[in-house]
Amino acid sequence: MKPLIQKLPLNENNSFVAQSFRTPDFEVGWHQHIEVELILFTEGAGLSFIGNSVGEFDTNDIYLLGSNLPHTFQKLEEQMIASAIVVQFKEDCWGRSFLEMPECRHIRNLLSVSSYGLKMQGATKATLANLIKTLETTQGFQRVLLLGQCLDLIATSQEYVTVSTQEIKSPQKERECIDNIFQYTIDNFRDPITLSQVADIACMSIPAFCNYFKKSTKKTYIDFLNEIRIGYACTLLMETRKTVLDICFDSGYNTMANFHKQFLKIKHITPLQYRKYFTTQIAMAQNNIHIIEE
Repeated sequence: MKPLIQKLPLNENNSFVAQSFRTPDFEVGWHQHIEVELILFTEGAGLSFIGNSVGEFDTNDIYLLGSNLPHTFQKLEEQMIASAIVVQFKEDCWGRSFLEMPECRHIRNLLSVSSYGLKMQGATKATLANLIKTLETTQGFQRVLLLGQCLDLIATSQEYVTVSTQEIKSPQKERECIDNIFQYTIDNFRDPITLSQVADIACMSIPAFCNYFKKSTKKTYIDFLNEIRIGYACTLLMETRKTVLDICFDSGYNTMANFHKQFLKIKHITPLQYRKYFTTQIAMAQNNIHIIEE
């Protein structure tokens, strides 16, 4: 199963997409597209799957994803409302020679690095979010200028982290195999999954599959599965009041001991410490807003 090749519609007056997508239009499975994607989440939270990485996304997060980088963003819960402003553009949307100009060298370098997927950090996020929101409603040549302004801000501030540890570039047959495994895991991580099951999907023996998966993604399948489960647990800890025990089982673990062990291994703190940290951060942010309003 290949990832869905997504194509968002363009009208005759626009050379690139800048549009909000809200549940149910937000929901798109494992997919890729030739266009570079700049995405601002305006509602919801959940898991991000980008290249070979697993993480969490939340409201106000911003990503820049390079051309043909497979990805999907999965909501925390099926009934949750999620929305995002999605900007999709081809690297040559300004014309074939535009990015070859010396003044565009930093933009050219940024688009190259975006093949690993970039997540925005720091003070740049708020400024960039305002530009993206303005871009959605702007018409005419100002759209082109605003898109360039967004990319210039990202490139010059460099307040981002790469999220995938490698570009996933494999022969077509191998690419389809790894995509099939990714999608199966994304769909079923809350249930018991064995190496035998995923090896069967890949039509390989267990040893051959383990070698293949690690060579393709630079991590073991078990590590990949645990990253998904712990990422989901982190989102539950932040967004719900469920007990740690309930979150343990909801995330696909059978014992608290293994859940704590894997959480510590990946996040380097306990689940309760993780929840306390984010509760404190939210309280501080709300207090700052209250002080400003006064």
